[in-house]
Amino acid sequence: MKITDVRAHHIRIPYDAGPASFRQGASAISALDMVLVEVSTDAGLTGWGDAFAYVSPKTNSMAVTEMIAPQARGLEVPDAAGIPAVMEQIQRNLHLFGRYGITMFAISALDIALWDLAGKVKGVPLHQLIGGAKRSKIPAYASLLRIGTPQHIASECKRAIKLGYSAIKLHETTVPAVTAAREAIGPGVPLMVDMNCPLDGPAAIQFARDCKQAAPMFLEEPVWPPEDFATLAEVRKEGRLDIAAGENACTVHQFRQMMNAGAVSHAQPSVIKVGGVTEFLKVAVLADEFGVQVIPHSPYFGPGFLATLHLMAVRDAGMIEVFFMTRPACLWGNRIDVDASGHVAVPQGPGLGYEPDRDVMEKYRVA
Repeated sequence: MKITDVRAHHIRIPYDAGPASFRQGASAISALDMVLVEVSTDAGLTGWGDAFAYVSPKTNSMAVTEMIAPQARGLEVPDAAGIPAVMEQIQRNLHLFGRYGITMFAISALDIALWDLAGKVKGVPLHQLIGGAKRSKIPAYASLLRIGTPQHIASECKRAIKLGYSAIKLHETTVPAVTAAREAIGPGVPLMVDMNCPLDGPAAIQFARDCKQAAPMFLEEPVWPPEDFATLAEVRKEGRLDIAAGENACTVHQFRQMMNAGAVSHAQPSVIKVGGVTEFLKVAVLADEFGVQVIPHSPYFGPGFLATLHLMAVRDAGMIEVFFMTRPACLWGNRIDVDASGHVAVPQGPGLGYEPDRDVMEKYRVA
């Protein structure tokens, strides 16, 4: 069976996050931009991947079209054991474009699609190919977009807990915001604080100490630049709080640098950034060797979210991140909704488990 085509689909689904706003640079994100990657074969089977997009869907689509599609067309579709070698070669072929950012996002999409195909060929779910599921549903934490106002933060935290979520993540950078969240949810609920890399080392250490009373489970990416693992390790040591990072890291090699530096207690590989399922699995093995917990970055709604469910199903513990928002449609119907107990069911169909709703794709397609 050979790959006949690789096609990128830009899908944009609006959302409502209540009082939250989400900014990336100067651009306010008002919709969920996804780049779905469709890998077609001469046997009629289709694999689906996901390239991290947010504010650059056109660029990412072009990366798939110009870099990934020529590499993939005509390839024999590998089985699960053969995917790592195929992806290693593609990484080598494209390394001059960088092993970080958009190149790796596009590579991640192809990798996920190949694993989807491998499962479909065997007629088994992805989790069966990567070790076997230990869990049939994964606890979800509510990932609140940035709000800013302590009063609104408190009300949104309470609303999330009422809906069944058992943990909360903030995207805030002030101590009053963290304090308001803790007061709203009480002492027994895990609280995470994602800072998105705003501070230098001394400021991050002080912030960690100031937040100590609110008992966050971890601070996520408090330091700029995100690859300054030495400073991150210093913040972890001197701030006396656990530190999470990794959503901006690509390939297992960056995670090895991070862990060798002692920078993190929690590793956060993003399957649609790090290099796909193949690299995520390598990061998970490394994390276990270092005694680092795996808590993936997964605030997305495409095939990457399904892949993350499978990747967490083969682990004994760990949560999945869900953006706290409502949206008018979903590619998978209601099958990835968080249930009343705060869990998301792991797909059981072949490959990723579900096929995207073509009607939803067409309705929300960006030409």
